[in-house]
Amino acid sequence: MAPMGIRLSPLGVAVFCLLGLGVIYHLYAGVLSSRIAAFRQKRTVDLRDLLALSMEAAVQGGREVKRIRLEDTLEERSKGKTKEGASEKLTLGDLNSHRKMYYLIKNTYPYLQVNSEEHDNPDGEATIWTRTIPPEILSKIPVGKMVPAESVTVWIDPLDATQEYTENLRKYVTTMVCVAVDGDPVVGVIHKPFTGFTAWGMVDGASNVNPRESYNANNPKVIVSRSHAGKVKGFVQQAFGNSTEILPAGGAGYKVLTLLDASDDEYEKADLYIHVTYIKKWDICAGNAILKALGGHMTTLKGEEIDYSGSEKNTGGLLASIGIDHKALVNRLPPWDESKH
Repeated sequence: MAPMGIRLSPLGVAVFCLLGLGVIYHLYAGVLSSRIAAFRQKRTVDLRDLLALSMEAAVQGGREVKRIRLEDTLEERSKGKTKEGASEKLTLGDLNSHRKMYYLIKNTYPYLQVNSEEHDNPDGEATIWTRTIPPEILSKIPVGKMVPAESVTVWIDPLDATQEYTENLRKYVTTMVCVAVDGDPVVGVIHKPFTGFTAWGMVDGASNVNPRESYNANNPKVIVSRSHAGKVKGFVQQAFGNSTEILPAGGAGYKVLTLLDASDDEYEKADLYIHVTYIKKWDICAGNAILKALGGHMTTLKGEEIDYSGSEKNTGGLLASIGIDHKALVNRLPPWDESKH
């Protein structure tokens, strides 16, 4: 009962109760949101797990690439023109490989940033990684390495060398996955669908490929894109002389493998890889990570490290080497203006 002379209004009581509930709600919501934020900040992933997952994704995508090529059901069409004016091909191999690779990674780690060359994904894939780590990784990398999940960006190329794929030039074709941490490439996987070979590397971890025994820095063999070999010829010859041997080839992943001691296929033996035009980061991130794991380098033509966060564009050209003084190579290159390329 209220004290004498004071009459409680039902409406006032209701308003008071609602205000009290509001205060309690906001206090609780603040505590809850703080706990959620703290939980998210503490979320980590193991780079060794991401390496194994990347290998599985590249292999699953590669199976689709191989199957569709063997069945000759490419359903080839054009996505438009490249900056060089060439037709940019798209096939069923690209799309099916993308779905396998993208959803395997995204279903396993839905909170990671995953960037793929292809985006036509109306139908998902109900696949998830079994968390099985191959023995060759366990033997070479016995202990994992945890990193903050929010620092990770995954780059996928579901089918590198699509033009060559349509021409049935199978040796150039790869599927690739790269993991970058704070923009630095630290895990790289390059899979060859038609030989079944998978090259991988993890920075400060290990790799299943090795550099060759020697490289020629004075008169290097330079591998370049077969789609614009003429454009890079003058640039290379100005740097290394008119007698420099230029090796045109398809696929950025394949070109990196020509710098290494890969034995699954007939590779050209290049000393350097140079690219003078615009190129996407999903084309080069995996190769960059593998080279970096082996002590090699992949930079812009001005010698700058490539940042694998943010935009997919790399407008600074490309110089890749291993077993050679990379800074000395950069100093030999002629002046380069990216606005003209």
